[in-house]
Amino acid sequence: MLNTLQKPRPEEEALVQWNALFKTATPQTLLRWGSRQWGDRMALTCSFGGAAGMVLLDMVSRVAPGTPVLYIDTGLLFDETYQLIEEVQKRYRVNLVPVRAPRTVAEQALDEGEALWLRDPDRCCGLRKVTPLSEVLTPFSAWVTGVRRSNSPSRANTQLIEWSNKYKLVKLNPLAFWSERDVWRYVYDHKVPYNPLLDQGYRSIGCATCTSLPTTEAERSGRWVGFNKTECGLHTESA
Repeated sequence: MLNTLQKPRPEEEALVQWNALFKTATPQTLLRWGSRQWGDRMALTCSFGGAAGMVLLDMVSRVAPGTPVLYIDTGLLFDETYQLIEEVQKRYRVNLVPVRAPRTVAEQALDEGEALWLRDPDRCCGLRKVTPLSEVLTPFSAWVTGVRRSNSPSRANTQLIEWSNKYKLVKLNPLAFWSERDVWRYVYDHKVPYNPLLDQGYRSIGCATCTSLPTTEAERSGRWVGFNKTECGLHTESA
């Protein structure tokens, strides 16, 4: 049973001290500390798209196995993503928790019109990703993510430990300073399963309807092609 006590915001000085303390530590050290701090009130989110999330899932299974692993099932994921989820369920002893919107894609179409993602991807992401995750995160006090500084310019100032005003919890980004090469070195060294679409040239994978091969060297350039959009909204502090 989750402890749903109030979640006080840490003092800014504490955040600064924590970031300094873990700057040269391993991600596993940060995860162990987080598990001691928050126990079952700490959750990991994994998209089963990028390799970084899989690295964290593997780490959590080793050093903080009681951590719930949340994944957002929009109903629009690639078949390869669903197959990877099944593989992880068989291989790892982790608590996988699907996060779904209250309406199916078909039900959403009745209210919003067909293929909302083609007309208003921000609203579609809000309905199928941001709002459902926000509700599921409510009882948690800490959230572990695979966000890295090298993902995109909008993530360039990511800290190891942050306070999210949007979700009212502490956000842990253990791989914030890792490069893509660091991620893949861990994958190969520990034989971590990953989405096979990454071997086909994809670098950032979300919904099948809004993901294509990258159009530039930028890691997230294959997301929402044709729109001025590189973030679904999960990791932006504005509503």
